[in-house]
Amino acid sequence: MFDFITTNEPVIRLSFFIGTLVAVGLWETLAPKRPPSVSKIWRWTNNFGITFFNTFLLRILFPILAVGLAVIAKENGWGLLNMIHLPETIAIVIAVVLQDFVIYWQHVIFHRFPILWRLHKMHHADVDYDVSTGARFHPIEIILSMLLKLLVVLALGPPVVAVIIFEILLSSIAMFNHANAGLPPSLDKIMRLFMVTPDMHRVHHSVIRAEHNHNFGFNLPWWDYIFGTYTAAPSQGHDKMTIGLDEYQGKRKQSVFWMLSLPFLKK
Repeated sequence: MFDFITTNEPVIRLSFFIGTLVAVGLWETLAPKRPPSVSKIWRWTNNFGITFFNTFLLRILFPILAVGLAVIAKENGWGLLNMIHLPETIAIVIAVVLQDFVIYWQHVIFHRFPILWRLHKMHHADVDYDVSTGARFHPIEIILSMLLKLLVVLALGPPVVAVIIFEILLSSIAMFNHANAGLPPSLDKIMRLFMVTPDMHRVHHSVIRAEHNHNFGFNLPWWDYIFGTYTAAPSQGHDKMTIGLDEYQGKRKQSVFWMLSLPFLKK
């Protein structure tokens, strides 16, 4: 099975992206958690426009991405997991969890340092919250994130399939937990034990600063529990909370060009 995933990586990743997008898009259209304040067509066109631009940019700027570097690391015996020779399944689990741990701290750091926050706030400036928000990141942030991923691959030496699985999870679960939808409370409570849910992550997009500095996890919720960054629910409730950032509430129609320029605009 692992060989099948490695051999068919592009098709599998694209299938998960499209499948998750369609499934979550239907879910939030049929059972929206909150009424949208901006046209979905406008937001999807511009938010996913950023996503496609980021994908194109990475292909141009990086001769090799995380999966390709994992192949080279394995061939040359680079990285911790290529040196200690654990059973493959155990190595995959460890690698996926540790990659998620790094992404959690990357997210925290982008909130803590003003120069990085200028990039990351493009994600938070969205005044609505839906599946397209999960794919909306500034290109410079994406480039910095890729550099970090490459460093992690070199240091950790994860199995190639672990990198593929992690990238699929990161993309798919980010779309899932940015859904403008919600699970039944009893199910949500159970799922929060092992996965970040839409109601858990929506708190992170609250206009209230104390709330958007919590619930940093994308895939696994454990890091928020362990490091004290977990908040169960927004203080005003999911129906009445304000999404986004105070300074951009008046800028509801946000174009690709405005989003790209956002880090360089005066406050």
